[in-house]
Amino acid sequence: CGALCRYQVGRVAADRIAADPKRFGHYSGWHTCGINMVGSFLLGSVAASPVATTNGLTSRTKLLLGVGFCGSFTTFSTFSVDIVQWLAKGQTMKAVSYVTANNVGGIAAAAAGMSLAKRIFR
Repeated sequence: CGALCRYQVGRVAADRIAADPKRFGHYSGWHTCGINMVGSFLLGSVAASPVATTNGLTSRTKLLLGVGFCGSFTTFSTFSVDIVQWLAKGQTMKAVSYVTANNVGGIAAAAAGMSLAKRIFR
């Protein structure tokens, strides 16, 4: 399910960029960063959710959502290939900002997701 969601987000992003490249062309490849941020937030939320008592997720559900959905939704391989391609084209600043956004943003999103889950399941 996560891989299908990632595919759909990528397809919608590619369609928008192709429809108006002057307006959206500079966003090419950045949808992966957005996917990684959302996935980090969701995984943080799942990780911080308690194992089921009355409120919370069962350990099996946490595994399914964390490894199954979030693992297949986010994509390190695409992230890596994007960076290598941009560096090969001489787009060093784009590659560096992409690495920074994914890493700092991913950590911040995971922390936000964990914080939200802790508040919900207090």
